[in-house]
Amino acid sequence: MIYRPVFATAVILAASLTAATTTTAAECEVDAETVWDMSADDITAFYDCMEASIAEAYAKNDLEAAGAYRDWTVTSTRPAVQGAHSGRLLQTFANDIAAEEYLKFAPEGVEMPAGSVLAKESFGINDGTGAIGPLFVMTKLEKGASPDTADWRYDAVTGSGGTMGISQAFCHDCHVTWEAQDNLAYPIEEVRVSN
Repeated sequence: MIYRPVFATAVILAASLTAATTTTAAECEVDAETVWDMSADDITAFYDCMEASIAEAYAKNDLEAAGAYRDWTVTSTRPAVQGAHSGRLLQTFANDIAAEEYLKFAPEGVEMPAGSVLAKESFGINDGTGAIGPLFVMTKLEKGASPDTADWRYDAVTGSGGTMGISQAFCHDCHVTWEAQDNLAYPIEEVRVSN
C-alpha cells in the first residue's frame, strides 16, 4: 500500500492550498459546516448557485484554459470531494484532445496525447457561504519536454482570478501516485460520466 507518501503529500498539499486565495460568493449560502456534511442534492444545488461566479472569477486570468474550460467536456455528473485539494468540491473538465482517453478512467496503461488539458474547478464553504478555490490545470506537453514531471505542466488560478505560484515538483509529487494512469486522478466512481 502507498499510504505513507500519499498521506504526507496530501497533508502538505492541503495546508498549502488552504492558504491559497479564495473568493466568496455571498449569494450562495449553505446550511452545512463542511462539504462533507452535504448530500448529493445539496452539492448539486450549491454548484448551481456557484458555477457562474466560479467561471467569472477564473476568466479574469490570462491563462488560456481559464477562459476556455467551460466549453470542454465535463467528466462528472456533479462536483465531489476527491484527492488532496483541501477538502474542496471539485469538477473536472477535459479539452477535446484529452476527453476520449480521460473518460475511459482506465486504472493503468494510460498515455494522454500531447495537448491534453484538464481543468479542475474547486470550491467549498467559508462560514456558511460559498468560497471559490483555485482552478487547477494540467497540460500534457510533447514527449521529453519535462521529464521530471512526466511531461505534465501544472498551473493554477486563484479564486479571485490571479495567477497562483505553484511548484511543478510539488504537484507532480502527489500526481505520481497515479503513475499508471499517466499521473491522472479521476473523479470518484459514483460521479464519473461514461464515455
